[in-house]
Amino acid sequence: MVRRPLGNHHDGPDTLLVTSDTAQTEPMAAQAERLQELIGHARVVLWDFDGPICRLFAGHAADGVANDLVEWLAARGLRGLLTEGERETPDPHVVLRAVDRRHPASDLVTELEERLTQEELRAVPTALPTAFADPLIRTWKAVGARLAIATNNSPEVVRAYLTSRHLLDCFMPHIYGRTHDLQYLKPHPHYLNRALTAMGAAPTSALFIGDTPTDCEAARQAGVPFLGYARNEHKEKLLQDAGATDIVGSLQPLLEALWGESRR
Repeated sequence: MVRRPLGNHHDGPDTLLVTSDTAQTEPMAAQAERLQELIGHARVVLWDFDGPICRLFAGHAADGVANDLVEWLAARGLRGLLTEGERETPDPHVVLRAVDRRHPASDLVTELEERLTQEELRAVPTALPTAFADPLIRTWKAVGARLAIATNNSPEVVRAYLTSRHLLDCFMPHIYGRTHDLQYLKPHPHYLNRALTAMGAAPTSALFIGDTPTDCEAARQAGVPFLGYARNEHKEKLLQDAGATDIVGSLQPLLEALWGESRR
């Protein structure tokens, strides 16, 4: 059964939908109960990075990065490696995956991946923190949960961002992300499985927070309960179509549920 999305959508860092108290009472109570259920079972919390923790390319547009990768290939006479759709994609990971499919584990893929990593690093200073992510991470760590990151971004980029927010100690050493071996990018469950193995945790004792259909599929393959984060209706629809049954439009209700759980 697809559950009613948990929480309200917002496009800005602190904007929440407000409706009448009467209209909100029952949905909010059900939401809090479900979130407390998820929290209560989660001894380990796995996070995707770009989305639930921050918008990495908020000030360094991802479509510009994708275009730069396409132009870099074109300058080397390799534009024909990509289809028209791949050349026009706003997602640099689509370009990277496409080249890897045609030349797997090649020096070309290695160099392209390193170029993407450098672009991600350039994006860190202008990344936009996801509203309520910082206090949620600190609170979850403070009440005894073990935290890890499973991402298709470079671990180097994740460490740089977390350091800038004074959050690195909440996750170290459990940061698992993209290497030159691109076959393990999500939806492959490899990064989730690595985290679980390293932490000695059963999949059912964990919770994975992600914002894409590939996150949802990786969680399904790993056997880990999934909580979708959708900052707008488009992302919510994509997650629902992927089979996500628990979705929040803001991390605030999750933080409030965690406070409630910690007071029990």
